[in-house]
Amino acid sequence: MVEIDSSPEAVHQLLKDMIQEDFFVPLIRNIHLLRFEARKDSQTVLSYALRFRPPSSTEEDTPAIAYVINHRPEVVVELCRGYEYRESAMPCGAVLRDIIKNDHIAAIVLHDESQGNEPAIPVVDIDYEQMQTGAGIFWRFFDYIDKSAFEASTDAFTTFREILTKHKTLVSQYLDINFDLFFDNYNKVLMGSESYVTKRQSIKLLGEILLDRANYSVMTAYVDKGEHLKLCMVLLKDDRKMVQYEGFHVFKVFVANPHKSEAVKKILTQNRDRLLKFLPGFLEDRQDDDQFLDEKSFLVRQIELLPAPPAAI
Repeated sequence: MVEIDSSPEAVHQLLKDMIQEDFFVPLIRNIHLLRFEARKDSQTVLSYALRFRPPSSTEEDTPAIAYVINHRPEVVVELCRGYEYRESAMPCGAVLRDIIKNDHIAAIVLHDESQGNEPAIPVVDIDYEQMQTGAGIFWRFFDYIDKSAFEASTDAFTTFREILTKHKTLVSQYLDINFDLFFDNYNKVLMGSESYVTKRQSIKLLGEILLDRANYSVMTAYVDKGEHLKLCMVLLKDDRKMVQYEGFHVFKVFVANPHKSEAVKKILTQNRDRLLKFLPGFLEDRQDDDQFLDEKSFLVRQIELLPAPPAAI
């Protein structure tokens, strides 16, 4: 194969031709049918085309990204659907993470609810205050993570995490509006997963979401619910230490909250004595983790301040 030097002008013209011929969507839809090396080459072509910026350009977005955002959001949706096939999960995931750094691309993933061959939603038509139905492309990530083969599942989770942690204002509003739908799926599908890796990663990500200041209203709503506390307390008793450890970092948010709901107070009070017996020996092999030991001591003191449960008659 002979390599030929190309000028930025020639690349720009080729990109214009690719856009005019609607090259991106058919390639992404069929990438799973290609052989391994061809899939790698397709990933390279897509990534370069979407990143390419003409030397004279002063626009915030590259020409291809602007085209996708305003005229062909199906590119974004089809990249997400790449997780439906083991062969396309990795190349599509890599390209998707490259462009999802753009807030508008992330917004398309979060808000598009197109089905089948329906047109995807362009950014100008997004209603950021509209509650989701749960049928959109973002909600498929729960199944991509939980039901795919290991490599595809891990890649999908990486993309899922990027969306939820890199777009703070966008995601905070989204989680506020879709709180029940999101956490019903999150708790049931991800934190309830039979996969150790998925379960552990999901608990850790939950802690990151709740402890991010941008998500303060999400955190207060989450720790208000008694059923969420019960879920975390079950994690503390898991037979896998890293699940216990990640669960602890969510549990501490409930205990440290100075404005506990009545439901949370009741559960903590009912379990006060059991927790005071359990916590001192909890993960006692982490003696070199000073932060963990300090946090555990703090939680013990907070639980000691709770009223003793009423004596049984």
